[in-house]
Amino acid sequence: MYLIPPRSPYGLIQEDLWSPAPESEWRILVSCILLNMTNRKQIERVLPEFFKRWSSATTFNDADEDEVKDLISPLGFKNRRTKNLCNMTTTYLEAKWKHARELPGIGEYGARAWEIFCRGVIGSEAPSDHALTYYWYWRRGLEKG
Repeated sequence: MYLIPPRSPYGLIQEDLWSPAPESEWRILVSCILLNMTNRKQIERVLPEFFKRWSSATTFNDADEDEVKDLISPLGFKNRRTKNLCNMTTTYLEAKWKHARELPGIGEYGARAWEIFCRGVIGSEAPSDHALTYYWYWRRGLEKG
């Protein structure tokens, strides 16, 4: 983590998850996988318990897949999400990746969220996700100042 991202008026989940702790990066990536094809309200019902059970990539790496599926079942796509979470975490822990795009299950949204919140790189083009786009425009306005 390179900088503390400023808090926006939009209250993105990634803003809530960011901290200088090393597990913050993994938690942000997890949130992006869970947010895929669902909304914040659904995620907010699951995320606190998820991180209570598995507070870091290391603890999640030992998770029972059926337990993960049971917890995230209300979000839909529990099999696909669990597979993506497990594969992403395994690759994440191998530390051979350089950009979040290289991690399984991390698409464009997750990669941009990682750039913005974990690397402090706002980029020159707006993200495609609506909430992340609001944050991007807000941050650009701060930078232009």
